[in-house]
Amino acid sequence: MSENVSQTSPPWNIYTKIAFRFFFLLLPLFIILNNNGAFPFLSGILQLPSLVLHHFIPWFSKHVINYDYDFTITTNGSGDTSYDWVLLLFIFLVSVIGCIIWSVFDRKRKSYNAAYYWLVVLVRFYLAFTLILYGLLKVIKLQFPDPSLNRLLQPFGDASPMGLAWTFLGFSKGYNIFMGVVEVSAVLLLFRRTVVVGAFLSLAATVHVMSMNYFFDVPVKLLSTALVVMSLFILAPHFLTLYRFFIKYESQQLNKMYRPAFKKRWLYISAYSLKYLYITASMITLLYTFIQQTKTYGSVAPKAFLYGIYNVEDMRLNDKTLLPLTTDSIRWKQMVINYTGYARIKKMNDSTVNFTTVFDQKKKELVLKSTAKDSSKYVLSYHLIGKDKLVFSGLSDQDAISVSFKRKDLNDFRLINRGFHWVSEYPYNR
Repeated sequence: MSENVSQTSPPWNIYTKIAFRFFFLLLPLFIILNNNGAFPFLSGILQLPSLVLHHFIPWFSKHVINYDYDFTITTNGSGDTSYDWVLLLFIFLVSVIGCIIWSVFDRKRKSYNAAYYWLVVLVRFYLAFTLILYGLLKVIKLQFPDPSLNRLLQPFGDASPMGLAWTFLGFSKGYNIFMGVVEVSAVLLLFRRTVVVGAFLSLAATVHVMSMNYFFDVPVKLLSTALVVMSLFILAPHFLTLYRFFIKYESQQLNKMYRPAFKKRWLYISAYSLKYLYITASMITLLYTFIQQTKTYGSVAPKAFLYGIYNVEDMRLNDKTLLPLTTDSIRWKQMVINYTGYARIKKMNDSTVNFTTVFDQKKKELVLKSTAKDSSKYVLSYHLIGKDKLVFSGLSDQDAISVSFKRKDLNDFRLINRGFHWVSEYPYNR
């Protein structure tokens, strides 16, 4: 049977009660209104408030705080949009006002042990499943794939800070697994006896992520900061004990965590059965979903047809050879096929044009259509000669075109061919 320690708990001081009321409003509101897929079976329900907020937050921004932005931008790949910042301000204001009203009308209450217990449970589960989700993405290497062909060709100085971080993290499978294992260890938060250890590991993982997001301008600053705050919130009751143990080297014992009592055994069994059933089902669902996703994207996904970097050796237009002049905006210099359905052509003046591709492998035909405003279109036949020769020939409007390519050996890139060395007589910093 579970133990109810509320009878022996001393009354809370006024500052603890005010802090609890504020966080009791702030954290659940953030979790519900900024849900990041942490609860696999509840995501549909948790998205319902957004249907209202996507209309309310722009109104609040324009008429209450007088802040104008592009109101068509709401939730997307960035977690730091104007919408997200205004939403956070709204949550904060609601929490402050609610805390004040609550403190006035409930000032005589001695403690909130039961409410605090359930708040910690909510935060533990949200933090744990968020980190497990991101951790599995790293272990399976979906979040940070290997550097793309376009990235390998990009001048180092042209990369954005976020692009640099993604290349750095995506280069090493081992580092991805290491980060992922640390984040997945947040599963310890789901069990009462290992909450403190889980919170320590979660704090280490989230501080690492938060620092990357801040210092490499990754637009997930709000979420990562919130995860750090949640880790600290779980550890807060143990700060003094941990300080005495780690800093003053005094023998300490962690305070017992409050648990509500189950007067009937069947309620106890039902509650814990439901908990472990949800944890198991969620883990299986996440694993299955991510394994399925590896078939369509990520480092182990199938490569595009004719995947590679192709350098132009010869190009003819209307039977006229185009010389490789560096200022030429017509002659091609290089073609990159990185993703299925797309190709990028670099011209001699280093300008680039993106194309959609449609291959007919039976007829050995290719249709290239520019994604730019000019919408230039090439209808070509292609021929593979050996492993590294490719020839295009066909029409662009009324012009006859012929291009000969040589595939670049990816092992020529130092980033790929350097490998791992136990012994390095000199630093290899290039």
